[in-house]
Amino acid sequence: MARELFDLGLLTRIDRAALAAYCMAYERWVLAERALAKMAERDMLTGGLMIKTTNGNAIQNPLVGTANKAMLIMVRFCTEFGMTPAARAGIEAGKPGEGDGKQRDVRQKYGF
Repeated sequence: MARELFDLGLLTRIDRAALAAYCMAYERWVLAERALAKMAERDMLTGGLMIKTTNGNAIQNPLVGTANKAMLIMVRFCTEFGMTPAARAGIEAGKPGEGDGKQRDVRQKYGF
């Protein structure tokens, strides 16, 4: 993914922290969804979306909130990097591998 974004001129070295934050949000989302899927196998009634507290009250599984929050963060970064159809509609990207002169220099220097 990073290579494609770089080639399109949508990612530079100074975007490293933003890309890392996207990757962390993606990892959290995947982990939460996997855990929910495991719980869903054992919970035919709510599919793991609800749990019981120690008092016996039913509440939303905290993993649902974790997954939803991570997904929202991912979508924000997707928009920043032009990874949604709406975001791409407002971006003028070059042809893959084209980039500007600075990007060509970086590719040559670092062997991209």
